[in-house]
Amino acid sequence: MTTAQTDTGVLAGDERMLIDGELQLTGSGATFEVVHPASEQVAGQATDGTVEDMARAVGAARRAFDETDWSRDVEFRHHCLMQLHDALERNKERLRRILITEVGCPVTVTGSQIESPIAEVEHWAEHGRNFDYLVDNGVHETPLGPAQRKIHYEPVGVVGAITPWNVPLYLNIAETVPALMAGNTVVLKPAQLTPWSGTEYGRIVAEETDIPAGVFNVVVSNANEVGAALSADPRVDMITFTGSTATGRAILAAGASTVKKTLLELGGKSAHIVLDDADFTSALPMAAMMACVMSGQSCIMPSRILLPRSRYDEGIELLKNMMAGFPVGDPWTPGTMQGPQISEGQRQKVLGLIKSGIDSGARLVTGGGIPENLPVGYYTQPTLLADVDPDSQIAQEEIFGPVLTVTPYDTDDDAVAIANNSIYGLSGEVSSGDVERAFAVACRMRTGNVTINGKSHFGIGSPFGGTKQSGLGYRNGEEGYKEYLDAKTIGMPA
Repeated sequence: MTTAQTDTGVLAGDERMLIDGELQLTGSGATFEVVHPASEQVAGQATDGTVEDMARAVGAARRAFDETDWSRDVEFRHHCLMQLHDALERNKERLRRILITEVGCPVTVTGSQIESPIAEVEHWAEHGRNFDYLVDNGVHETPLGPAQRKIHYEPVGVVGAITPWNVPLYLNIAETVPALMAGNTVVLKPAQLTPWSGTEYGRIVAEETDIPAGVFNVVVSNANEVGAALSADPRVDMITFTGSTATGRAILAAGASTVKKTLLELGGKSAHIVLDDADFTSALPMAAMMACVMSGQSCIMPSRILLPRSRYDEGIELLKNMMAGFPVGDPWTPGTMQGPQISEGQRQKVLGLIKSGIDSGARLVTGGGIPENLPVGYYTQPTLLADVDPDSQIAQEEIFGPVLTVTPYDTDDDAVAIANNSIYGLSGEVSSGDVERAFAVACRMRTGNVTINGKSHFGIGSPFGGTKQSGLGYRNGEEGYKEYLDAKTIGMPA
């Protein structure tokens, strides 16, 4: 295990991947660099896995599913996942430092990326232990006489999980632990920019749990072909993926020849409709803060603010005051709320979209560039654009940066139409002094999830999924657990 340590707290993760129970480097010894976004310095290396490595991992997962009792032994799975929970708890400060090193997430806001996923392991272990895998569906009359029908929920098989870089440990856990508890075997392909959140997970599984060889595998690589090989492999029964809509389309296409079950959480361009009776002093500063935390690198962020024309200037001023003074800087400093973008490429994408917005007629209210006091690191100023055309690129394309666009509207119907004017439908928000009015507006928004007056829709017990081109299927809740199961109806004599 290779580690790198400095006074800033930078810490590299394990270079090795986990295949068939063995922590290993790729055969050639090739590695790729992992860069700390706050310093632009190489923090360490990860092994550069190959298509052949992925094929071995899939083969191991296939054998473990077909030839062991993992899929049938609920109590053993519960035992292993509780071991995993305890091991993650023991390793959480190491995981926190690795997360900050890879992502640049400020230490102040790492709770949702460290404590939350660790708690979810215990939740899914208990949920799966108590789940009714055999349900009596009653007696049904048929032309051949009465039939007793039962529904048997059984694991899908081999699950391939492909995860993004913005909240890597959380999504590595969210996309694999319920799958494992449901009785599947798993191959995890973490994002290229954040391999260590995956390799450390693999190390903990191998060294600190009784999860059998082949049940859980991690393959890291700097090559897109390796993830594509996982999507296309006929031995894989299901792909779960969080990331861009463009990549989601490619995964659907790759799995089409084998008609794979596919669970997708894709892009978002969520709207926050602020009604004319809303408490602006409560709703808008919070909206501005949420745009900057995690450097705007969140798929559910309501990045389009829709303000009533009658209170437009008031709303712009409140948003400006919050964003202009938002604490941006070194993620290791307590109190910092916005760190760098994940990479220089991502920062240039954000800056390019800001320029596109200005070129299309948007008014730059604050931000728009690189902070002068932060010449090193991939930092971007919190940016507010007003008078945004709802059909412009900046209003239609996911930015994944600390950028809010503001568009005026005249009526509730107008606001709903603007909110729904998107290929995406992942999340949304409504603010109003009248909850029933807000609820009526929320029901008309074509999106999978809506927050009203800051009361978040997101939680482990509630289904989370997108409409339109924001995804297929659900995470969380009973619906999320069942995604990793097939329902088999069995008819028998009454």
